Amino acid sequence: MRVHTTLRRQGQRVSHELSKATPVRQRNYRCQAGARHEIRIIERCRDQLGAVRNSHPADAPSESVNVTVASHILPTQQGIRGLRHARPPYHNGGSRLKLKRFETNFVDLGGRQGLLGQASGRRKDNVIGWLDERGQDWKDQVQIVAMDPCATYRSAIRQALPNAMIVADHFHLVSLANKAITEVRRRVTVDTTGHRGTAKDPIWAKRTRLLRAKERLSPEAFTKMWNGLIDNDPSGQILSAWIGKEELRKLLALAKSGGVRHDVAHQLFRFNSWCAGSEVPELERLAATIEAWWPEVLGFLQTGVTKAATEATNRTVKTAARTAYGFRNLNNQRRRVRFACTRCHRRATDR
Repeated sequence: MRVHTTLRRQGQRVSHELSKATPVRQRNYRCQAGARHEIRIIERCRDQLGAVRNSHPADAPSESVNVTVASHILPTQQGIRGLRHARPPYHNGGSRLKLKRFETNFVDLGGRQGLLGQASGRRKDNVIGWLDERGQDWKDQVQIVAMDPCATYRSAIRQALPNAMIVADHFHLVSLANKAITEVRRRVTVDTTGHRGTAKDPIWAKRTRLLRAKERLSPEAFTKMWNGLIDNDPSGQILSAWIGKEELRKLLALAKSGGVRHDVAHQLFRFNSWCAGSEVPELERLAATIEAWWPEVLGFLQTGVTKAATEATNRTVKTAARTAYGFRNLNNQRRRVRFACTRCHRRATDR
């Protein structure tokens, strides 16, 4: 059964088509077209934070920024990620402040080398300095670099590796869309009820459904989510934000077909038209981010390279730090991390 939802904007009627086996209520909206959504992206947007002990000020959860490289002999695809390895307190002028110290990890995405190295800090000169130390022959082998949408790392890679293609990781793009939905939901809840969401608010109680992919919702769950937004959100902004997220996911799903130019241009127009027509500030900001990172997004659509291996390495780094209850010595941490993240060392340990 196909359900057609009529959308209104400036006197125009546009049909929004959804393929579902269960009926949903219909209502009028101001924004423009949507479409069927056929991509599956697993939602993993949970922050994993470790406990910070007062007796061990250097013990803190790690955060990484990864650059990714793939290779057979030398890396050709590289991942980059910034890692926070400590947050010690210090005193300055009588006030107690906290200083965050980061490291940048470089990971081989396509080969078997795992963690290539670590650089102190997450500034542009830190990344460029580490890459320059590898030598020009090594840098010439790098063809693809995958990263989060981070302007600092993009600028560093463009300067140090001008011939490498930069790829934006699609998981973090979808995470930005989910973040936009959460911001819209919170703003609409405050404007409608005058307070933050509580367990008694229907939209807040079912908020996790908004972050799931459409195909991962059962027909019953999808119907409850859709009808609940229509009944409890008179403005329709939350549902518009959810549809915008699905339009972005459909755009990113074109990587499976190699990013055919016609299909990409068509779906990009649909996504931008929806975000612009919805008049939702969070969606407009999301569309502006995609536009600013479009060369990198297009690189993902054409290559399909992701930094999943970098995230796996980041998890191993965090696990090593938590197992040791934190490190006070940076060199000791790097040795432990290299031992845990280098595959040849793990094979030797398994023997």
